[in-house]
Amino acid sequence: METYSNTINSTLATFEPISLNEMENVSLMNRTDTKFVFRYDQLQGFLNQIRDDYRILEINGIRASRYETLYFDTPDFKMYMEHHRGRPSRYKIRHRIYVDSNLHYFEIKFKNNKGRTIKNRIKRKETDFVIKDKAEQFLNENTHYPAGNLYPKLWSNCSRITLVNKRSKERLTLDINLQFKNDAAEKNLPNVVIAEVKQEKLSPSPFIKLMKDNHVRPGSISKYCFGVIFLYDVKQNNFKPNLRYINRINDYSGKNQVTIA
Repeated sequence: METYSNTINSTLATFEPISLNEMENVSLMNRTDTKFVFRYDQLQGFLNQIRDDYRILEINGIRASRYETLYFDTPDFKMYMEHHRGRPSRYKIRHRIYVDSNLHYFEIKFKNNKGRTIKNRIKRKETDFVIKDKAEQFLNENTHYPAGNLYPKLWSNCSRITLVNKRSKERLTLDINLQFKNDAAEKNLPNVVIAEVKQEKLSPSPFIKLMKDNHVRPGSISKYCFGVIFLYDVKQNNFKPNLRYINRINDYSGKNQVTIA
């Protein structure tokens, strides 16, 4: 991994930078999402092919920022189970830390029945393990979940590369060094990359074309749901094909070609 990381850092340095302020017009809090999963050893080649199409977010000289996310759910994992059942309208509730800039947000993501992702958030001073005060008011205004019935379930941590399309309203995030943990267990996915294309509306995308050309199919990949599967004994039948695929990628040794599911 260390060799890969050094190589990736060199490749990221060749991208034209964009600042956080310049990204304001592509915040895309109401958007469509298209997700992909592929091997870490494919990342450098993919980056080289899209260098001329995207700029890279740079904050304080850092181009792969550390994210730490604490997810909340009910005692019986209602939000996880709604995703497992394939319910079109569902929530994710979380506290996110942008580590390199020391910013904290309480966030609510809502996936509606039209396939759009709507994200709302408020700034916080520190990590809260109990939803209270302004966060509780914000929760009440945006969901039907009472704060007293939500508990911290797991941390989902990663390094994120954020790219911005030079020609259209599109952001591309690439999550690497994935880690899931709670008080009892930890699961690391060093060989997995989760990519997400975020657009105002579905439109031609250099990265989506690249994925199609390389036979990487889009899929519904939820980091929270996989974290729950890795750390808890829960129903997972509907996620088993994607789970087998992710485990196959993470265990990839380079000896056998991985078939994209």
